[in-house]
Amino acid sequence: MKVFIVHAHPEKQSFNGGLTQHAKAVLEQTNNEVIISDLYAMNFNPVSDRRNFTSEKDSDYFQQQIEDYYASENDGFSEDIKAEMEKLFWCDVLIFQFPLWWFGLPAILKGWVDKVFAAGKIYGGGKWYDNGVFKGKKAMLSLTTGGKLPMYTEIGLHGDIHTILYPINHGILRYIGFDVLPPFVVFGATKINDERRKGYLREYEKRLVSIDETYPIIYPALADFDDNFQLKS
Repeated sequence: MKVFIVHAHPEKQSFNGGLTQHAKAVLEQTNNEVIISDLYAMNFNPVSDRRNFTSEKDSDYFQQQIEDYYASENDGFSEDIKAEMEKLFWCDVLIFQFPLWWFGLPAILKGWVDKVFAAGKIYGGGKWYDNGVFKGKKAMLSLTTGGKLPMYTEIGLHGDIHTILYPINHGILRYIGFDVLPPFVVFGATKINDERRKGYLREYEKRLVSIDETYPIIYPALADFDDNFQLKS
């Protein structure tokens, strides 16, 4: 497998950092290829504006989707964005590694999505969900939380972790065609001891070596919806 890990944590010695390095070691030991985009180390700029492009469709009024489409047709993306796109098309498996901040992606990773998942190149023109550009590829979230597991259940204070992650799993990854695998979640990362951290690393290793046998999250297919994008009765 060709595995692309997008890593979003500012501290190399964090448990997120440990998970990424462990994933690289485990995957390479089993004859897989691994590329890592460490967004903080790359000083990746998450802000979308005209710097996304070397081309220009409308110099008077900036509309990112319009410029995305134009750049897709004219090889007009900036070199940093093109490099990340190439990694996406190269990989068989995409992994986002991040801490859950304010129930979502860290800003640097959300900005990466905003810039790299460009209209025309990555989605649009009927290329979405089961017809997405990355149909046949797999994606998975690996993340840490501040709160402990009971807080992220259906009756927990924060709500079900799967509901929290739905906008990422379905609204981002499945939207562009990936088969989305169940997430790997380290709960209460700063509150656990070294023995539990070692346990999580062993659990993550098992997930990584069984990616090919892991069933994706099942979402309704496009054919299950009517012309108004409502589920058929």
